Amino acid sequence: MTTHYDRTTYGAGPAPSSWGPPPTTAPAAPQAGEPKQPVVRRLWRGRPEDPRWARPAFLGLLAVTLLLYLYDLSASGYANSFYSAAVQAGSTSWKAFFFGSLDAGNAITVDKPPASLWPMELSVRIFGLNSWAILVPEVLMGVATVAVVYAGVRRRFSAGAGLIAGAVLALTPVAALMFRFNNPDAMLALLMALACYLVVRAVEDGRTKWLVWAGVAIGFAFLAKTLQAFLILPPLAIVYAVCAPVPVRKRFGQLALATGALIVSGGWWVAIVELWPASSRPYIGGSQNNSFLELTFGYNGFGRLSGDETGSVGGGGAGGTGQWGETGWDRMFNSEIGSQISWLLPAALILFAAGLVATRKLKRTSVTRASFLVWGGSLLMTVIVFSYMAGIFHQYYTVALAPYLAAVIGMGSALLWEKRRETWASLTLAAAVVASAAWGYVLLNRTPDYLPWLRNLVLVGGLAAALGLVFAGRINRRLALGAAVVGLVAALAGPTAYTISTLRQGHTGSIVTAGPAGASMMGGGGGMRGGFGGGMPGRNQQGQQGQQNGNGFPGGGFGGNGGGMPGQNSQNGQNGGNGQTQQGGPGGRTGGGMRGGGGAGGLLNGATVSSQAKKLLETDSAKYTWAAAAIGAQNAASYQLSTGDPVMAIGGFNGTDPSPTLAQFQQYVTDGKIHYFIASGTGGGMGGSSNGTSSQITSWVEKNFKKVTVGSTTFYDLTQKASS
Repeated sequence: MTTHYDRTTYGAGPAPSSWGPPPTTAPAAPQAGEPKQPVVRRLWRGRPEDPRWARPAFLGLLAVTLLLYLYDLSASGYANSFYSAAVQAGSTSWKAFFFGSLDAGNAITVDKPPASLWPMELSVRIFGLNSWAILVPEVLMGVATVAVVYAGVRRRFSAGAGLIAGAVLALTPVAALMFRFNNPDAMLALLMALACYLVVRAVEDGRTKWLVWAGVAIGFAFLAKTLQAFLILPPLAIVYAVCAPVPVRKRFGQLALATGALIVSGGWWVAIVELWPASSRPYIGGSQNNSFLELTFGYNGFGRLSGDETGSVGGGGAGGTGQWGETGWDRMFNSEIGSQISWLLPAALILFAAGLVATRKLKRTSVTRASFLVWGGSLLMTVIVFSYMAGIFHQYYTVALAPYLAAVIGMGSALLWEKRRETWASLTLAAAVVASAAWGYVLLNRTPDYLPWLRNLVLVGGLAAALGLVFAGRINRRLALGAAVVGLVAALAGPTAYTISTLRQGHTGSIVTAGPAGASMMGGGGGMRGGFGGGMPGRNQQGQQGQQNGNGFPGGGFGGNGGGMPGQNSQNGQNGGNGQTQQGGPGGRTGGGMRGGGGAGGLLNGATVSSQAKKLLETDSAKYTWAAAAIGAQNAASYQLSTGDPVMAIGGFNGTDPSPTLAQFQQYVTDGKIHYFIASGTGGGMGGSSNGTSSQITSWVEKNFKKVTVGSTTFYDLTQKASS
């Protein structure tokens, strides 16, 4: 079957290549009376107009992605024990499942909505609590995101373009990291990619249902990671309002319906939580007033932009240096972030601009141009926000960029390839290849001891490919195709190497990075360069005044004695000091995870739970609502995951939430609901100043109850008074 090549869609250019013709219209539905292909044949063969290799290649891409992401998955153990503890709780209590509680006793929730936990909790209910049951749902989300990006690109471009986009996404280091990790980012990336796909579908034919489903996808993304889901709303809404093939009044009516769908799909859970009596639900973790709306617009919302995050461990510095790294236009390229996501970002920006230039003369309703605007606009919007947000920012957040970047690479490279006989197109395509190779060289040079030969091959291969595209593109198609393949290999070699390095090690704790050791260290004015011993963040190796002695974070949770980040020259923290690594979970091992302080763990990583401590907490645990209570969620999570019994996280993640109050905790103890209190090993723990709730509880317990020491960890038996 021959597909007509519509120049009004793609613009002037040569006939389509054997990569597969770009579709000029959406795939047509079978006509009445026309026999349908068997399901298996349709699955294997794909569209009738596709090259025979297209669908098998797509299925092969998904299969390879699945196998890569499943490789040695259990090496990460429980990954982020903060979320794994919530998964364990939700797998045993439907109330904890609904609210996203950290423990089955429903004392406090995680500091996010619960949607990202639900697939993992259902998996654990079926397969039991283990690393695979927790992480396989994340892997499947990664494979699904690759499929969505392929489908989104393939609708208007060649099968080759879709395969390139899918491969770029699968081989992005931060994607390989987060689609094997249990943070909310995997679900967010999937739903955001799905929203972009659905908006492009809506622009194709102006049907309302696609736009409404896009609103539903963004609404559920809100239930995964709150306001981050709304970052791409402006470009999506503007593109549809301008490009949809329906009258203006209908366009705005459809956008209103989509907004309603977003509000309903994202707001139903919020409404229930806000209307539910606070006395019979868990405290909303991360908030200061037990309000999810406060959490959404404060700590998880505008506070992330301004750096003013009440209850946080510190904000950033807009336009300069902050505790979460430097902000500015080049943030995505610096030593903290660059190796995670930016390998092909220069090329993506070049190809995005080229796509807009190539489609500038097409009609308003051009779906080709709309595709560039949807995916490229989402990329640009997210890059800008990430670059200048002054609040909490971690390297792994950049996984949100990966689907947009991959789609732009696939679309832009395919479009310029089809126009390669035009001088401007061949030069622009060559420029994108050179940019990728040169920037890949720079990133690889930041870890000079890691595959030192690779950076030179990347640079030479990229330059050779660029020359081939410029000079062979007009003369010989086979030479041009060979040059394109060399250019693609050169562009992907660096991120592929970092992705393989990521897959070969486990990742645990709250802050994880992709690539080999030292590939992404927060420093140069912020972040984690100073290590724990030198205080976090360290603007120099000695740390800020007050941080070196352990006062940089509430209760000294990061400073003082304890582990510096392995390999960092923080004064008092080199090689980890006396810290203990987080328990990796069943069959797990840590892979560069950060160190905790003493047996009670730290803010970002949990504790090593000895067999003696486990036995102590398991004794008579069925008689209590909580087997123990501990300051900070990571600390509590380690003991909960080890014993399987609820452990109360006093003060939530940071230990700074005012829950429970001292009076509430005293009542729990009087009612016999808590057996042990786990000492933090840092005096006031992580719970803020000496006047903070966590510190008040710690002081009251230490004065009134019997101390029990097991190994290096101190417990207080809340059923026995201290001797006079």
